[in-house]
Amino acid sequence: MSQRETLLDRFIRYARIDTQSSDSSTTYPSTETQKNLLRVLVEDLKAAGLEDAAMDEWGYVCATLPSNIPHRHKAFTQVPTIGLIAHVDTYFGTSGTNVHPQVHRDYDGQDIVLPGDPTQVIRVAEETELAACKGLTIVTSDGTTLLGADDKAGVAVILEALWQLRENPGRLHGPIRIGFTPDEEVGRGTEHFDVKAFAADFAYTIDGSGLGSLEAETFCADTAIVTVTGIDVHPGYAKHKMVNAVRVASALLMALPQHRTPETTEGREGFLHPVSITGTPSEAKVQLIVRSFTEEGLAELEGMLGDAAAFMEKRYPRARLAIEIKPSYRNMRYQLDTEPRVVEYADQAVRRAGLTPVRLPVRGGTDGSRLSFMGLLTPNLFNGSMNFHGKREWVPLEWMEQSVETVLHLMDIWMERSA
Repeated sequence: MSQRETLLDRFIRYARIDTQSSDSSTTYPSTETQKNLLRVLVEDLKAAGLEDAAMDEWGYVCATLPSNIPHRHKAFTQVPTIGLIAHVDTYFGTSGTNVHPQVHRDYDGQDIVLPGDPTQVIRVAEETELAACKGLTIVTSDGTTLLGADDKAGVAVILEALWQLRENPGRLHGPIRIGFTPDEEVGRGTEHFDVKAFAADFAYTIDGSGLGSLEAETFCADTAIVTVTGIDVHPGYAKHKMVNAVRVASALLMALPQHRTPETTEGREGFLHPVSITGTPSEAKVQLIVRSFTEEGLAELEGMLGDAAAFMEKRYPRARLAIEIKPSYRNMRYQLDTEPRVVEYADQAVRRAGLTPVRLPVRGGTDGSRLSFMGLLTPNLFNGSMNFHGKREWVPLEWMEQSVETVLHLMDIWMERSA
């Protein structure tokens, strides 16, 4: 294999490596298999000319592409260091083992039946963006696994951009830092990330979906844990004695506002989402995720949860309900608004690539949310992938190419505006 691969070949090679993370593991990274790709990326970065590429004890791979601006250009000496970041792990809920990427060249505009499992069909009626993809090259899995374009498309885009900069030394750029991270899918991607050592002034994750998306606003997020304490006695003699904690926990969930669930909300609407319920008649625990685009919205939703818990204690007087709130992340917009250039320049880069920026709030979180609050402002740019986390994931090669083009224009703009 030559060092210089096509973008398609590189993406397929990465997609075939199993990097599925685990939401139940206590190690970091959560799975050792992620390091298999991370080790490959160290060598691929070195092949692209980034001599300092290395993986640290936590699995983070970092590297530097030095500025190529001649010293005589004193006007450009203040070009900031820009970071490009992507995660290697794939979603824990869908198999990422033995991925067999399928390349659909000159897509005919019809439903795509995945050959490994013909019941898995990417339907035009459901994936409206496919209408714009006739004639393009689309990559899918074979239907037995996910594809892993989230975020191996982003990884491949970054490598392709680096190669293009290497092959076009006349395209001047400031210093660029590269970061490839594990465990984004389980919400731990920045747990050990050393922002100071990364030494970027600003950064961008290449992890957004679709074509032209620029994500600079995410949910604010908390986790709520409700502990229900009941009274357990022998069920044969339980009348007027037992208080079944499992039953109280179930009633609590049904008492929550049914119009504030993931199934009933969209856009900027927040929700309360129970993700697990465990326990015995003596004690039960309910874990919920709370999401809103503002901290005030979080407080409102958590107030609803508190009201429902108080109602349960009135309905079941001998039961006790305790609520613990654990902050997860906050809307990156709170931080990004402090330095408008970071998003403005990304918007301009998308436009230079011939696209219309899609600026929608992200109904989720990204590593950029936490990084922004850790001191590294990090909005999210598109990698071209669609329908991620499932077996019907797909990505057009041409959309990945436009992501590369956007990244290159972004480097141009930071240099130009710093003159």
